[in-house]
Amino acid sequence: MQSETAKKADRQWLDELSVRAASNSIEDASLYAKYDVKRGLRDVNGKGVLAGLTKIGDVLPHWPPEDPEGPGKLIYRGMDVRELVKGFWEEGRFGFEETCYLLLAGTLPDRAELERFGRRLAADRALPDGFVHGSILTLASRDVMNAMAQSVLALYVLDAKADDTSVANVLRQSLRLIAQFPLIAAYSYQAMSHRYKGGTLSIRPPKAELSTAENFLHCLKGPGKWTALEARLLDLALVLHAEHGGGNNSTFTTHVVTSSGTDTYSVVAAALGSLKGPRHGGANIKVVQMFDDLKRHVKDWESDAAVADYLERVLRKEAFDRSGLVYGVGHAVYSSSDPRAVLLRDAVGRLAEERGLDAEMALCRRVERLAPEVIAKSRRMFKGLSVNIDFYSGMLYRMLRIPEELYTPLFAMARIAGWSAHRIEELANGGKIIRPAYKSVARRTAYVPLAERKVAPVRVEKKGSGLFGRIFRGGAVSQASP
Repeated sequence: MQSETAKKADRQWLDELSVRAASNSIEDASLYAKYDVKRGLRDVNGKGVLAGLTKIGDVLPHWPPEDPEGPGKLIYRGMDVRELVKGFWEEGRFGFEETCYLLLAGTLPDRAELERFGRRLAADRALPDGFVHGSILTLASRDVMNAMAQSVLALYVLDAKADDTSVANVLRQSLRLIAQFPLIAAYSYQAMSHRYKGGTLSIRPPKAELSTAENFLHCLKGPGKWTALEARLLDLALVLHAEHGGGNNSTFTTHVVTSSGTDTYSVVAAALGSLKGPRHGGANIKVVQMFDDLKRHVKDWESDAAVADYLERVLRKEAFDRSGLVYGVGHAVYSSSDPRAVLLRDAVGRLAEERGLDAEMALCRRVERLAPEVIAKSRRMFKGLSVNIDFYSGMLYRMLRIPEELYTPLFAMARIAGWSAHRIEELANGGKIIRPAYKSVARRTAYVPLAERKVAPVRVEKKGSGLFGRIFRGGAVSQASP
């Protein structure tokens, strides 16, 4: 074993190496403009660089196109998602299975086809014998998203045709993953809670007669612990998270990794890793935590001035997590409204009324109204600003009494449908491997023989300050350490 002195020396060396690596990765920000590089694959107005074609989904910043103040629209296979939701909601049906069929096949199923699709998902839902104990419980992870990625890669081992990338086989694999994701998420949470928090361990098998949303609540909570309204609202959230065009980070990841010719399980594991990031799928957790902090620090929830003052302090990095971000507000594409947030807001309102949480709902609406105004006063905006789906999905999950550790996995449970459709589309079109270009701005150097080299020392500042602090906080680095 290493002595404490050796451990300290090793940590110091790693600190120095970290500073060296970061300082030699710095690029002059002006070079992006000089070489017309679209940082983040977006222009200054937030419009994404066109990287491909798709028939699966579309995200419209406003509609009609000539009206910049018009509402945003989300399109599934050419259909306005609001029409889709209205159809199954007014008929009192669950909609996620129908949505999965639409995204995968490109058309709405008739009643017989929808029932057959549901039976197929029910048949695929059970995990392989011994899988729960051998993979999920034995290798319980502290993070449910990582546990899901681990389980997906483990399923590769149990698939005799894992590397077959024909559309028929990938569709078979996709249906199985869509069916099994609710169980993998619920069981991974149970394993994490039991191993690391001392919670009780309850592994409940799925029920063939239940929908995807119902099976998740059944496996997570048990019979009698959830209501029909809760299941329908969770089903709605799954529908709204199922697809969002090919340009979002995890779906683009799906296209990129698929284009290399690799297997379905590797692709889905990569997409899960992308979605886990707080800039993508993890933002809804931050929303509820921000509201908890607001409630602690603002006594009068009905005061516009008090709420606006809190939001201003958040922007100045004086409140909440000191990030300067008002979570759940703003979107890369939508300007005047996110249609998913509008639909979820109505759903959250129904549940809030049932639960006697009218004051909390009023606070949400107040923040929704004030946040764009507050942000616009302090930052230059290139387009309109509105709340996004994370703003209300986190609130919905909180009202459904779902643990925060499952918020992003719920996103994955839904988005596996969109990922699968995009993977099939990439394969069906037989495109080239995706390989964008990067402009090298490194200064040319000559090779120096080993005996003549001398590594220049670096100054390691105290953690939390200067360059070193920015490195260890994961922030941008703007200058080299002397």
